[in-house]
Amino acid sequence: YLGSYGTRGVGYDIEYLLYQITRELGLTQDWPAALVGAGNLGRALASYKGFSERGFRIAALFDIDERVVGEEIAGINVRHLDDLKEVVTEDGICIGIITTPPIAAQEVAERLVDAGVRSILNFAPAVVNVSPDVNVRKVDLSIELQILSFHLQRTQAIATAREANRRLGNKGL
Repeated sequence: YLGSYGTRGVGYDIEYLLYQITRELGLTQDWPAALVGAGNLGRALASYKGFSERGFRIAALFDIDERVVGEEIAGINVRHLDDLKEVVTEDGICIGIITTPPIAAQEVAERLVDAGVRSILNFAPAVVNVSPDVNVRKVDLSIELQILSFHLQRTQAIATAREANRRLGNKGL
């Protein structure tokens, strides 16, 4: 899929191969993102250093709460949501991150799309509907926890079955 970067009988130059993979994934450039919703989750995500290590830069924070607008979070001044379109244009924002309460998520998604954003990461516990030319990824932490609980339950059931088999085997059955 990436082309031929190895040498027959020798292998790969790992550094170059890693570069080619990150290039194909679009991770060799800066992707400015706007985060909407400066509550607890928004603050945590704005402060997360892992984004910048992967080429994603939180370039702007937005909220509608006047108590939060003007505050500095992770070195970024929180702007009012009404400034979204202007900031998206000026800063070349291409990714929107929604961390609002569920009731506000659809409106925020529409405002992001209207401003020109075509990729949205939705942490709000709500489904947002946008045009087909917009990519939306939903992050539902409760579903992730359910997946983990399934694996825990499955691991415990396997351990219980193995222990039962071991005990039955010791009785000569």
